[in-house]
Amino acid sequence: MLMPGVIDTHVHFRDPGLTEKGDIETESRAAVAGGVTSYVDMPNTRPATVSRKAVDDKIKRASEVSAANFGFFIGATNDNITELLAADYSQVAGVKLFLGSSTGNMLVDDNSTLTRLFAESPALIAVHAEDEAIIRTSRDRLLDECGGTIPVERHPDVRPREACIEATRRAIGLARRTGAHLHICHISTADELEMIKKAKAEGVSVTAETCPQYLLFDRNDFDRLGARIKCNPAIKEASDRIALLRELLPGGCIDTIATDHAPHLLRQKEGDALTAASGMPMVQFSLRAMLELLDTAPRLESIGPERIVELMSHNPARLLGIDRRGFIREGYYADLVLLDPVDPSVRPVKITDSDMAGRCGWTPLAGMCLSHNIRLTMVNGATAYSDGVFAAPHGQPLRFDAVEKARSQSEA
Repeated sequence: MLMPGVIDTHVHFRDPGLTEKGDIETESRAAVAGGVTSYVDMPNTRPATVSRKAVDDKIKRASEVSAANFGFFIGATNDNITELLAADYSQVAGVKLFLGSSTGNMLVDDNSTLTRLFAESPALIAVHAEDEAIIRTSRDRLLDECGGTIPVERHPDVRPREACIEATRRAIGLARRTGAHLHICHISTADELEMIKKAKAEGVSVTAETCPQYLLFDRNDFDRLGARIKCNPAIKEASDRIALLRELLPGGCIDTIATDHAPHLLRQKEGDALTAASGMPMVQFSLRAMLELLDTAPRLESIGPERIVELMSHNPARLLGIDRRGFIREGYYADLVLLDPVDPSVRPVKITDSDMAGRCGWTPLAGMCLSHNIRLTMVNGATAYSDGVFAAPHGQPLRFDAVEKARSQSEA
């Protein structure tokens, strides 16, 4: 089965400053091993990618070592609005905004800055929507309730659904007032889906992303997997997972699937709901896991691989106006993935931690049987990965076109 390569618009490749967990070289290898031919990396590194120079430095680094094509978001802070407005958004994917939740000193909580950013940004604003005040209140209550140590399975209570709902409501309000293109990242609750559907019906420019972890797991899986599935936003209830699966159907409000790939060493995943690191490595197995869902999730029985391609290749390219990628078309870059469907009852393909090509050396999908193998990944018309063997890196910088993006969104 031949598909256009996956475009993962939400990864954390940890470069610079957090490279004990992974870097552009190691994580891009994991990407092509999973059929991901292009990625867009987030700015919460050390130092944070909040200037044009920092973006240029990442582009230079990726040009030297990346196995897949690459792009980068620039991060918003309370005091870098001038830098954001001066960025070249043919080279920068968009603006990443941590709205209401602090990470790497990138919390933007100044109302005048937010209003100006939404009103004047020439690019998509990708938002991590969790309300810090609600999280803080929940954390303090649980610390008292649990005697100072909160079990990891209570992580969905430390970062409760109300935190996501409130921040998403605020983001949609800003987009409604200003006309900005809002992209809400890693949606985890049914309530957010309802708000997004209503906003879209009103003509608000809002798009929605979810991730494989919210489609594969719910809070009951903490008993089995513990901190391996601890991430922010937290994995929620089984009813949320069902609602998210339903919105993958044609006509649903989910526009893209991205991974929020965020590797940590296993020793960093030890601890409780406050001390274990949040995030999981997903880029290598996202495509195979989503194809597996077609066979195992009753609500997806009516769709085929074409819908997964739309959510993971076509729509990401449309979302960011990516030049000549995301489709198998004459004149486009040959970013391709060849899969070998196998019968798991005859030849089960069980994932193990040792299968991980990234630096962290583990996966939350260990033990899962997947019924597709990645046989070949091509990047820019040349082999990047074939049957377990990696070629020399030859990824190229992605190019973004705001005019094309607007046209493609209208057509979609």
